[in-house]
Amino acid sequence: MLRIGIIGTGGIAQAHVEGYRAFPHECEIVALADALPGRAAEKTVAFGVPDAAAYDDPAEMIARERLDLVSICTPPSTHASLAIAALDAGVNVLVEKPMAPSLEECDAMLAAQERSGRLLSVVAQNRFRDDLATLKEVVDSGLLGSISHVRVDSAWWRGLPYYDLWWRGTWEKEGGGCTLNHAIHHIDLLIWLLGRPDEITAMLANVQHDNAEVEDLSIAVLRYETGLAQLTSSVVHHGQDQEIVIQGANARISQPWKVVAERSRPDGFPEEGGDAALVARIEALVAGRAPLAHRGHEGQIGDVLAAIREGRAPIADGRDGRSAVEVVTAIYKAGFEREHVALPLSAADPYYRAGQLVAHAPHFHEKTASLIEAAS
Repeated sequence: MLRIGIIGTGGIAQAHVEGYRAFPHECEIVALADALPGRAAEKTVAFGVPDAAAYDDPAEMIARERLDLVSICTPPSTHASLAIAALDAGVNVLVEKPMAPSLEECDAMLAAQERSGRLLSVVAQNRFRDDLATLKEVVDSGLLGSISHVRVDSAWWRGLPYYDLWWRGTWEKEGGGCTLNHAIHHIDLLIWLLGRPDEITAMLANVQHDNAEVEDLSIAVLRYETGLAQLTSSVVHHGQDQEIVIQGANARISQPWKVVAERSRPDGFPEEGGDAALVARIEALVAGRAPLAHRGHEGQIGDVLAAIREGRAPIADGRDGRSAVEVVTAIYKAGFEREHVALPLSAADPYYRAGQLVAHAPHFHEKTASLIEAAS
């Protein structure tokens, strides 16, 4: 039975609690920690784990409890220090997205993982969704041919009070705006599907949230060896219609699910009815997929528990988390400096280091509220 600790008891911690509860014969939540005095003790009741120990100091929990795995559910600026402390204490780590605000901090976390020999996983729960796993399987099948274009809409909507929470809306504490904290999952999916891009350019803006320093909208173009991808990151899109459209040489697939395959007439125009045979092959591949037994956070937690048990790497490991932060960093650099940014970013790049993004970032507005708890 693996002993689980959770650091940070805000909103996202509930998803971790429910994820661990799905595996009652494999793990037990034995401790909660939160830097806000008394909150961990309150949450033992709210989360339904009254026997769990409660700590106001995460370091004390790591030192005193005999933990096998800790979930880190705190603001991004704290991820590196907490993950490194846990890993160096011999505890496996599952850390919420984004992995850290800088590549320097990501690499420090990876170094701690390597010297400890423990597991480091970064939350990428959308890899554990049937609709998105379907896209991955079709792309990997080769039926689409070479990828020409991908459009990713990470479209969300948040009202002004969203940025009143003390750590949100600041470059220092949140690490960025919607590009980092909302689109990070779509960025992970894009890397999962296509790999790392070669070059990025972008534009950033804050168009609707005058109580936040950070962007609430960005549009990036990513160049791959054989095609382009465009990524919209937003918290200003009414309807929150998120979409991934993948155009290959042979066919197009998308989420929400749709498959289309054109076929050329002798004059180059599309033939009526398209390539029905290819569409049927793709649909048959999709129909033959076995659905995932566990999804979302539950699916990722199940994979992490299995990885610990089997002594293997998790499906979403620390290097995957770093890759997503690298793309975000390149988007910010491209937007701030108004240039095309080549990947990979080297350790000599100013944007690699902790604090440099904060130093270079524009303040679109100044933060006007700082609440300890989010409004319910």
